[in-house]
Amino acid sequence: MLLQTDRLTIRDWALEEAPVALDILSRVEVVKWLGDGEPVLTKDLAEATEKIERWRGRDDPPLGHWACEVTDGGPLHGRVIGTVLLLTLPNSDGEVEIGWHLHPDAWGHGYAPEAARAVLARGFAGGLPEIHAVTHLTNDKSMTVCRKIGMVHLGTTDKWYDDPSQHYRLTREEWTAQQAR
Repeated sequence: MLLQTDRLTIRDWALEEAPVALDILSRVEVVKWLGDGEPVLTKDLAEATEKIERWRGRDDPPLGHWACEVTDGGPLHGRVIGTVLLLTLPNSDGEVEIGWHLHPDAWGHGYAPEAARAVLARGFAGGLPEIHAVTHLTNDKSMTVCRKIGMVHLGTTDKWYDDPSQHYRLTREEWTAQQAR
């Protein structure tokens, strides 16, 4: 276990969870929000296993790519519902982004902001001065999560991806002030 929240365990993905990763990443309603261009669906278990191997190789504290497992005793209890991550943005000068992608069954339950807050705390405790989030221009659900976790909207940018993105940022000082309230 890496992090524990009231309702989630955030931990490394296990290779035997490839069917879960496949179930999430073979859904256009999830993948359409990831990266640039047309959605690229995960095709099979071998590809899902390769992704988990890459994710597990990204653990570079405080950065990483982790599974979110529900531990709240409800209908999704014991189920891995998706990913939360802290990674260096592509084409960047070392800026770090937070991200999440969850199975549609887990949407609307507050799991994304809960996981994101735990990972923000890890990132800032690990010395990051600021953390960014970038979303597709029309990804209203992720923009709502950004606002819920206290990120500041800085407008649109084309700095890191080919397509323009909505840009959010939170500094360590802003995070500390939020936690003091």
